[in-house]
Amino acid sequence: MIKSKASKIGDIVVVFICVLIIIVCLLPLLNILARSLSSVGALMRKEVILWPVEINVDAYAAVLKDSRYTWSLLWTAMLTVACTGLSLFMTVICAYPLTYDHLKGRKIFNTLIILTMYFSAGTIPYYMTYKALGMIDSPWVLIIPNCLSVFNMIIMRSFLYGIPESLRESAELDGAGPIRVLWSIYLPLSTSVLATLALFYAVGRWNGYSDSLIYMSGNRNYYPIQHLLYQLLKTTTSVELDPGTPPGMAESARMATVMFATIPILLVYPWLQKYFIAGVTLGAVKG
Repeated sequence: MIKSKASKIGDIVVVFICVLIIIVCLLPLLNILARSLSSVGALMRKEVILWPVEINVDAYAAVLKDSRYTWSLLWTAMLTVACTGLSLFMTVICAYPLTYDHLKGRKIFNTLIILTMYFSAGTIPYYMTYKALGMIDSPWVLIIPNCLSVFNMIIMRSFLYGIPESLRESAELDGAGPIRVLWSIYLPLSTSVLATLALFYAVGRWNGYSDSLIYMSGNRNYYPIQHLLYQLLKTTTSVELDPGTPPGMAESARMATVMFATIPILLVYPWLQKYFIAGVTLGAVKG
């Protein structure tokens, strides 16, 4: 089909806006990358904008020597994997039973779950509850409270609703129970939505620091990387630098710290992109 002139102009405008948004998003990242790879002298002379000047990697070496940072990065990676796996498990076992129309109290369960999206007890009751449970300054306070997102559960439930019920009925006629139906039919057909939700959970946990800021103030050994980064950027130096290090190195090391905290999660997107697109568009195709 031949596009009209107005349609072509509209496409050009959309492309221009998209390119503009991409540039706006990339410029801060390019500036941070350039500053992390530039020499101390270039930073002190303020010559660095979007391209490294007098390239060196001393800042990255300084960051890797900092045991606080390397442990925090490893801990955050383990925490992200554990929280993502647990959250997906909780999401599936919460959403799957709600797809059965004959489940007693299904409407009540749906209502109670959705109410938690609109009403929250607040930070102080949460803090008192976690303290009573002995979870303050414990790694569990970063895992258990946020192991289920109601919003993501609704996405999962809506997706499972779209799977033909005849598949489940056929399996039940062959003697399959609910768990076997879930494992053999529903989960294999849900890879796209599971990958999408995994991306949501992983990014949320990797970038999260507010819960650690509130509930982990007394235990620095389990600071997630974003909380550590928040603390480091508030100080005059970002890592433990050797005595006699030029003052400008602190700025370069600070930017290197930001890059180390940003790059891992950026690498996840290309790996899950095809599943993410499929998960986002599949509902529209089915609808």
